[in-house]
Amino acid sequence: MTTPLQIGFIPLIDAAALIVAVEKGFVQAEGLEVSLVREVSWSNVRDKLNIGLFDAAHILAPVPIASSLGLGHVKVPIVVPLTLSLNGNAITVSPALYAEIMTEIDGEALDPMATARALSRVVATRRRNGGEPLTFGMTFPFSTHNYQLRFWMAAGGIDPDEDVRLVVLPPPFMVDSIAGGQIDGFCVGAPWNSIAVDRGVGRILHFGSDIMQRAAEKVLAIRQPWAEKNQQALAALVRAVFGAAQFIETPGNRNDVARILARGEYIGVDAEVILRTLQGRLKIAPDGTIREDDRYMLLAREEASAPDPIQAAWLYAQMVRWRQTSLSPKALTAAQSVFRPDLYEAAFGRDTQRQTASRAIGAFTGPVFDPEQIAAYFAALQIGDGKL
Repeated sequence: MTTPLQIGFIPLIDAAALIVAVEKGFVQAEGLEVSLVREVSWSNVRDKLNIGLFDAAHILAPVPIASSLGLGHVKVPIVVPLTLSLNGNAITVSPALYAEIMTEIDGEALDPMATARALSRVVATRRRNGGEPLTFGMTFPFSTHNYQLRFWMAAGGIDPDEDVRLVVLPPPFMVDSIAGGQIDGFCVGAPWNSIAVDRGVGRILHFGSDIMQRAAEKVLAIRQPWAEKNQQALAALVRAVFGAAQFIETPGNRNDVARILARGEYIGVDAEVILRTLQGRLKIAPDGTIREDDRYMLLAREEASAPDPIQAAWLYAQMVRWRQTSLSPKALTAAQSVFRPDLYEAAFGRDTQRQTASRAIGAFTGPVFDPEQIAAYFAALQIGDGKL
């Protein structure tokens, strides 16, 4: 007998492992029957997961932590037994803002510190001239997009809560918003940066992997009580999605995967755009300039699927830094316990006590993040409220 599951997702390429798990038979082979439900906003996905309309969800990595801590919404304990993607975001700006940044830049255009300092000078000039603050879109307050934007801006001396406007927009709405002039830039996942470039309304300034070498982006989220009551189904789902992620990472399969994801019920954009993203080959400018980075999005490589409590601790630290919560050793421990390498390992019959290898966040500047030395981390920051 198959186990039926309802799983919510947003039309983004980092939902690929879930989609491929259904389309290529990985879930069926594990005795599961999965219905994927496309949603337009992260708040919809979160709310339907929290109240039980979804059994699992493709969701922003910080959301299960916020939900488990009761931040920004009702408190619902969520666990993460598998990471769906590391990296995969990009910062895109309008052609006009790109030109302003390049006028002010002192250094290389691919150096996030150089662009952050140039943006700071653009912001200062606007303020002196009485101009409107720049407006940037991000997908959700509890998102890696929000934290990457803020980290980059703060490195250049910009206070993102005082010097610019940050607004929440669903991923599919980013392109129309920058085209209409409502925003000057955004940070979002694929394929929406590439769509902006193809339409001539945006220029990709940085990949998310320029800001953080290894950042948890989307995760598979499950309500904790459901996970405890349905251990076999949970393990089967983890195995199915991991198998799909490995399938996608095989270069010979990517054309097939791109065609599947391009379908209207999934992402609904040109398969060529999706293929380039899976290959780490993104068009960054309307003139056709291509930039390659094999770390642009990691689905299964480099143990990307294994939930890492250090990633959870870093995300919690950003919540503290940007005044979404206050620092508490108890909350830090609780945040780390949301990411469950033991559930990931148990799905494969491995020793549940074995610690999955942790990897450094690899931020382009600032102190090295160590959750055991979090006071020193905050003390070294120049902007943000993580002062003790």
